[in-house]
Amino acid sequence: VLFLQIVHILNMTSAKIVSFLLHPEESLHSLQNRIEFETGISTGNQELLLETGICLDPRKPASQCVIDGVRGWDSYMVYLFDKSKTVYDGPFASRSLSDCVNYIVQDSKIQLPIPQLRKVWAEAVHYVIGLKEDYSRLFQGQRAAMLSLLRYNANLIKMKNNMVSASQQLKAKLEFFHQSIRLDLERYSDQMAYGISSEKMLKAWKEMEEKASQCAQAEDIGYLDEQIMALHTEIVELQKSPYARRQGEVMESLEQRAIDLYKQLKARPPDHAYSDSTDMVKIIVQTVQSQDRVLKELFGHLSKLLGCKQKIIDLLPEIEVALNNIKEADNSVMQMQGKRQREIWHLLKIACTQSSSRSLVSSSLEGTASTPAATWLPQSSSGNAAPHPLSSLAAPEDGENFADMIRENVNYLELFSSILQEVRQEQNSMMVS
Repeated sequence: VLFLQIVHILNMTSAKIVSFLLHPEESLHSLQNRIEFETGISTGNQELLLETGICLDPRKPASQCVIDGVRGWDSYMVYLFDKSKTVYDGPFASRSLSDCVNYIVQDSKIQLPIPQLRKVWAEAVHYVIGLKEDYSRLFQGQRAAMLSLLRYNANLIKMKNNMVSASQQLKAKLEFFHQSIRLDLERYSDQMAYGISSEKMLKAWKEMEEKASQCAQAEDIGYLDEQIMALHTEIVELQKSPYARRQGEVMESLEQRAIDLYKQLKARPPDHAYSDSTDMVKIIVQTVQSQDRVLKELFGHLSKLLGCKQKIIDLLPEIEVALNNIKEADNSVMQMQGKRQREIWHLLKIACTQSSSRSLVSSSLEGTASTPAATWLPQSSSGNAAPHPLSSLAAPEDGENFADMIRENVNYLELFSSILQEVRQEQNSMMVS
């Protein structure tokens, strides 16, 4: 028996405790099916929280409900919430009275012998202590809900910071993109008259600028930021609320009064005297009334906690969508920037190729114009003497030099033709892209 594992589930929707004997290696899903049978809360709507506000992991066995070394093996509690409900308004009935305690509550002035009265009052004290413990358990369940809410809020703040950081980065990249593309368009317009032009590329750049303006919509996260800040303020107010702290001082005082009253009765000698239960019944009634009041406040506060938690759950997918939109816009801007830079370098390559081809043509033309003239100039021994008819013929060495020069010019001409053909192909491909 000592090695058996018992899990106690406090149903926060009904304020009732259900206990289960855990089977060895039983899965959490199996335990949830048993909980559904006992409470009527479907497995999909069950939220099982530990005292620390941590939700039970469905990948782990059901034995995670029982933590060794925490107070006692039979006193640890798991708190059950219904995720389909955010308002817990009761009514929650107090624990039932035993027959003998109910007997004195019905008629507090009835006279009972001291030995019998001791037994009745002992049960009455136990009942008062039980009312206080019931409230303490429910308050601990509210505390677990608060800790769970703070965990969700921490995750919300983390996602919000990522969203704001991504939005600021996108804004900076868009500003840089707009400034650079405006400068590129201005410089491109300046060189169109004497440089290289492409209407299709110019149109593509202007479309990039319009697309970048559309991407700016993704950085607008003001509406989400406002909701998150309002929700954060609401959570802070809930933490500061007096109902977030234990309100059982009155019940604890009544508990002590009941114990003292019982001690006084116990100290009386067991003679044949009789006494009524007026004082004890007053304590019972006041304890029940105090519990009704604090439970109403507790569940009102708990409903606000669960409402905030549901707002966070609803808000997280919207933040995820905003983050994805920002990432897509960021990737789009970077792709457009890279494409435009590649096109600029392509234009630079064409311009350099045309410049080099012009220089080759000019140099080859100068060479063909000057070299033959120098070669065929008539040689004269004196300034006024007429040249010999045969003196105009080239010597064998001069003929070899002239043939080499012709071959070199032919090579330059072929190279120039291939360069012009390559330039035309690149211009055509740029116009098509």
